[in-house]
Amino acid sequence: MMLPVLAAPAWMLAVVFVPLAAALLCFLLPRRAVILGLVAAVLTAAVTFALTLEVAAAGTAHTLLGGWAAPLGILWRADGLSAALLAMTALVGVTVSLYAAAYFRDDAHARVFFWPLWLLLWTALNALYLSADLFNLYVTLELLGFAAVSLTALGGGAAALTGAIRYLLVSVLGSLSYLLGVALLYHSCGSVDIGLVAACIPDAPRPASQVAAAAMMAGLILKTALFPFHFWLPPAHGSAPAPVSAVLSALVVKASFYLLLRLWLDVLGGGGRWAAELLGLLGVAAVLWGSVLALRQERLKLLIAYSTVAQIGYLFLALPLAVAGGAAAWTGALYLALAHGLAKAAMFLSAGNLLRFGGHDRIAELDSAVHRLPLTLTAFALAGVSIMGLPPSGGFIGKWLLLKAAFAQGRFGLVVVILLGGVLAAAYVFKVVGHAFTPAARERRLRTVPPGMEWSALLLAAAAIVLGLTLPLISPLLQVGAAPAAMATAFAAWSAA
Repeated sequence: MMLPVLAAPAWMLAVVFVPLAAALLCFLLPRRAVILGLVAAVLTAAVTFALTLEVAAAGTAHTLLGGWAAPLGILWRADGLSAALLAMTALVGVTVSLYAAAYFRDDAHARVFFWPLWLLLWTALNALYLSADLFNLYVTLELLGFAAVSLTALGGGAAALTGAIRYLLVSVLGSLSYLLGVALLYHSCGSVDIGLVAACIPDAPRPASQVAAAAMMAGLILKTALFPFHFWLPPAHGSAPAPVSAVLSALVVKASFYLLLRLWLDVLGGGGRWAAELLGLLGVAAVLWGSVLALRQERLKLLIAYSTVAQIGYLFLALPLAVAGGAAAWTGALYLALAHGLAKAAMFLSAGNLLRFGGHDRIAELDSAVHRLPLTLTAFALAGVSIMGLPPSGGFIGKWLLLKAAFAQGRFGLVVVILLGGVLAAAYVFKVVGHAFTPAARERRLRTVPPGMEWSALLLAAAAIVLGLTLPLISPLLQVGAAPAAMATAFAAWSAA
């Protein structure tokens, strides 16, 4: 697809307004929602990759909406960190869109509501990654939360509605906590621009800035579902339709983690040691508790949902390592976020295929699925390779960098947790694969799965593996702008080794 040569600000506007315009059109023209949604997904992915290439070639991009500068105007900014997550979102987004076109083919009610809500969620994600002021980040968080809750309810039934309502309450609580922190910082600094607030923080009243930081971080931790605030995630992800579960697990929780990372690095200057240690301890608990509960599940979608709880814990293990001077830890956390997004989306899409195939997702009754759905099981197994952290996957690169930082600092307890988490992940992945290879005990009524649904899952799983082989290509992008300087140091050390 040939795209016109445009400046980065034009691509930034297109990344947000293409899916937004398509969401409105899908709402106004529900009978054309599928074709409009697919065209919008391809266009959004195309302009996103164009922006990513522009950032990689020309450096950090900025645009002022309406031409007004801070503190009155709205600044959008794209650097290496945001561009990488935008690109991952685009890849997952266009693949999930192709999958959803087949998944909702026979459900007219869900099909009508899915496309405008999904495109609105994609709009909110892209706007969040580009926003550079705290209040607009709140607005994008709210849009993201309401769209995600509405999509969760599309599953129908008591379980889906209960999960959606619980998700709504948690989302609103997290957003209000974040907004309280924004209000306190605005009162202290007179601005919500991230750059201006970061410059003001050292001179701001210390109690107010500390309370603001705590409130914002607490709200984002709740939205990210870090242990013990994960109680809302498994019911929501487990009861939603498969393409919605893939989006929630792969993309939505990454948005709040990205914002937390931005605040940690750009506003709080790396945070405090005690806060990093506390979050790292919660990350340890998440890895172990989430993995054990995943291993105990009897339903496939709940197993994958609890696996998400465990994988989120790895992202927070990077904080104490990075604060103590482990440059590779930031890189490891980002690589794990990218790899988890691709692999977990592939897992949920595979689960959706198995659910359609057998009419259920009971793990013990997945016998003989491998003979009828070889591509689906291949996709699940490849995604599991990345979740386990085996080479040459992206998950391996992320966990290797965390292990490298932990060994360098003598944090052998974290080394054990990272390795044990990989072993537990292997146990629940092989639990599913083992039942799928078991000969069928009796004949069952089975449904066919459209080839597009199988290939969509396999594409994302293969991308999670290929991600581990693309470090030399991704490293220049991650060195752009404030993505953070520690990452560039880590990549240089990795290349030298």
